[in-house]
Amino acid sequence: MIPVILSGGSGSRLWPLSRKAFPKQFLALTAEQTLFQQTIERLAFEGMQPPLLVCNQEHRFIVKEQLAARKLSIQGLMLEPFGRNTAPAIAIAAMKLLEDGRDELLLVLPADHVIEDHKAFQRSLALATNAAENGEMVLFGIPATSPETGYGYIKCDHTQRNGLPEGVNRVTNFVEKPDEARAQQYVESGDYYWNSGMFLFRASVFLEELKKHDPDIYDTCWVALERSAKNGEEVLIDPATFACCPDNSIDYAVMEKTELACVVPMSAGWSDVGSWSSLWDVLEKDENGNVTRGDVIVEDSRNCLVHGNGKLVTVVGLDNIVVVETKDATMIAHKDKVQDVKKLVNKLDAMKRSETQNHCAVYRPWGWYDSVDMGGRFQVKRICVNPGAQLSLQMHHHRAEHWIVVSGTAQVTCNDKTFLLTENQSTYIPVTSIHRLANPGKIPLEIIEVQSGSYLGEDDIERLDDVYGRAPDNIASQSR
Repeated sequence: MIPVILSGGSGSRLWPLSRKAFPKQFLALTAEQTLFQQTIERLAFEGMQPPLLVCNQEHRFIVKEQLAARKLSIQGLMLEPFGRNTAPAIAIAAMKLLEDGRDELLLVLPADHVIEDHKAFQRSLALATNAAENGEMVLFGIPATSPETGYGYIKCDHTQRNGLPEGVNRVTNFVEKPDEARAQQYVESGDYYWNSGMFLFRASVFLEELKKHDPDIYDTCWVALERSAKNGEEVLIDPATFACCPDNSIDYAVMEKTELACVVPMSAGWSDVGSWSSLWDVLEKDENGNVTRGDVIVEDSRNCLVHGNGKLVTVVGLDNIVVVETKDATMIAHKDKVQDVKKLVNKLDAMKRSETQNHCAVYRPWGWYDSVDMGGRFQVKRICVNPGAQLSLQMHHHRAEHWIVVSGTAQVTCNDKTFLLTENQSTYIPVTSIHRLANPGKIPLEIIEVQSGSYLGEDDIERLDDVYGRAPDNIASQSR
């Protein structure tokens, strides 16, 4: 059995913690590990192979860093140039395995879910395996215990076995995010489950059903895979072909149309952590039902989630309120309205606000940088370079830079000179000079960079050489 982990999406309902460049699966929301790391670690049991990952190309270095931090192994990395929903992502992963002569069971898992009871998860998986080995396409259904309007629902037939193993039921209907009244009826009927977005089927079975029910996705993904660049464990999906692929979910493309869909119930403390209220549900609360993170003081408040990220956050006299503070944005919402945070994000996107794209701290393959201060003709950044890493060889047309070493050792290239700087030493990088910053040491290099000039945008860069393979035409999204 091969897990196929889907690490797409932007987690916009968890803004401002989740951003497009650093979405929720890479955040440590419920434990020391991130949701992405937890997803892989819960698969460490007999019979389970290392996972095949499907993620956005821009998240490649975040994925690798989080894998290395927990010493996690994978067997492949499928890099999408942009998202096309779950059906194409699963299809191209299944095609890659068949191309390698491997028609195995695929356990499809989102990278951003919480499962508290790992033993219960394994029991449901064992039941699902019996069905999938007989050619069925299994969905994992979560018993609907409350009228959630943010989930999809699955109706099943508990009376007709039709050759299915005991405990596995045939799907009769799908309902996408009903209103509260209908959701309440579904809960009371006992015939409905929440759609977890987790699946188990054989690779060839899925592709046969996809070809039957959505041949456009099937054909486009085959061509995209044939034209993709393959480098070891990485497959960079051809962007020109993939752009022609329909944007569709596995539910709409296949599962709602196939006659092979069946449900295995799973009561394992599951949550998709799809909103601030669902995060509140799974976190430990104080005697008044409050969840707090960071430097937070709560007075005379109940059932609140207050998340601080550096500043002292205080709340008084609140009930059912979510407060989330980050360095560059603060979000306050009633817990019953947190599904509408996505509307805020859409409005900010329409205004072209950067706060939906990146945090002040921006992660790069060599480390990260954090915007400390900014004015009309200056900008101050804190830069951290990982041991042995280096930035691209580059130049700027409109700004000069001053570098001050806070800790570690910096190897500086400036035009035809290369030299070392240590703690408390500094240097000046003139406008249009060809330069590079590297860390030759064994501890992180931290510097303060002061930029000055007529234009300070991240797209003012001409990259001349880059060890991470970032192309010059991708400068705006992967600067430095």
